[in-house]
Amino acid sequence: MKILFMGTPDFAEESLKCLYEAKYEIIGVVTNPDKPKGRGMKMVASPVKEYALEKGLKIYQPEKIRKNEEFIKEIKNLNPDLIVVVAYGKILPKEILDIPKLGCINVHASMLPKYRGAAPIQWAIINGEKTTGVTTMYMDIGMDTGDMILTKETQISQEETTGELWDRLSKIGGELLIETIKQIKQGIAPRNKQGDDYTLAPMLNKEIARINWQEKTASQIHNLVRGLNPIMGAYTFLNGKKLKFWKVKVRTERELIEKFPELEEYLFKLKDVIEGTILFSNDKKGLFIKAKGGIIEVEEIQGENAKRMTIGDFLRGNQINAGEVLE
Repeated sequence: MKILFMGTPDFAEESLKCLYEAKYEIIGVVTNPDKPKGRGMKMVASPVKEYALEKGLKIYQPEKIRKNEEFIKEIKNLNPDLIVVVAYGKILPKEILDIPKLGCINVHASMLPKYRGAAPIQWAIINGEKTTGVTTMYMDIGMDTGDMILTKETQISQEETTGELWDRLSKIGGELLIETIKQIKQGIAPRNKQGDDYTLAPMLNKEIARINWQEKTASQIHNLVRGLNPIMGAYTFLNGKKLKFWKVKVRTERELIEKFPELEEYLFKLKDVIEGTILFSNDKKGLFIKAKGGIIEVEEIQGENAKRMTIGDFLRGNQINAGEVLE
């Protein structure tokens, strides 16, 4: 079976690695062009390209694939039996979908039809889902709308971040891909139509990353922080300066009093304190913020033009006072 692989980030690299180690014939690897990165704007290859180079695989990096006659002709000449797509970053036109005799299959990081789109892992955590998974499917011209082949579900732990779940799902995806190809080869792979009860997982933007203290509950803020770690970080402002939160926990009023017994006599006043107010700030005991339905304890933070650090290290060099309000 001749396989053409298309993918870009480390999530896709795991699937390519599984294909290679299972000794499938990989006739080519298609990935996004190198991009400038860092202060020096040095051109950096995608994780998929790095792995393909290491294994001596043929690499293609077209800027675009729609109406790219030369690239489409190249794919036709390769004559793949199957095209495998994992987080490639571009939508395939029908001209390419129609090339392989066994079709084009995709590894998608959700339990379809939930979370179709570019950011299924992030949205599952932001929305506080308890479970998610991986789906393999036959591709069609829609966005993650094709017939499903296999699925594998997994639990999301209460403190798990997008980065941690990303790594776990990439391994599940690689294993599911190999099982999917085995079933396709044997002619026993199922084709299950997706239902209409779908949800979308669009690209994230900077606006969603800002913490809305007035409208979001403590639990929702906690999920936002987890969902944006390590991609962009959830942020807020204090005295006009941006603060990014990388790790937080939700605490109850009782937990706060257990940590600070001296606050018990003021507990009755807490209901009148506006959300986003700093309740306690100390480099040894931490940073605690009033939120709807709970209290946010900040564990990892990043100041403006500074590095990410533990809250203790941050507060030793930066002053945050009780009573100040985050915006």
